[in-house]
Amino acid sequence: MAESTDATKSSSAAAAAAGTDAAVHIVYTERPQDEQPEAYHIRTLSKVLGSEEAAKEALIYSYKTAASGFSAKLTPQQVAEISKQPGVLQVVPSRTLQLHSGPGKLH
Repeated sequence: MAESTDATKSSSAAAAAAGTDAAVHIVYTERPQDEQPEAYHIRTLSKVLGSEEAAKEALIYSYKTAASGFSAKLTPQQVAEISKQPGVLQVVPSRTLQLHSGPGKLH
């Protein structure tokens, strides 16, 4: 999924604030019942980062359709803390996969 320039800038700011050991993680959550997904994701993240402002800066993307969750740049300590939050189902490192292209590639 494409990120906006603002999201990229926020991600860079969050990385600088979190330190060099921070990495992007996908945080899968329960689907909120009485709250907009992004507001729920920010509220969940702010419990670990200490403020709504820090959560908004760290939030890279909110997943709202096929899955409920968000991606954010987190340190290992923050991953451990957010994993314990109510409604958090799973936290996994984000991975970028490269498609193999070689002599036998399809056209």
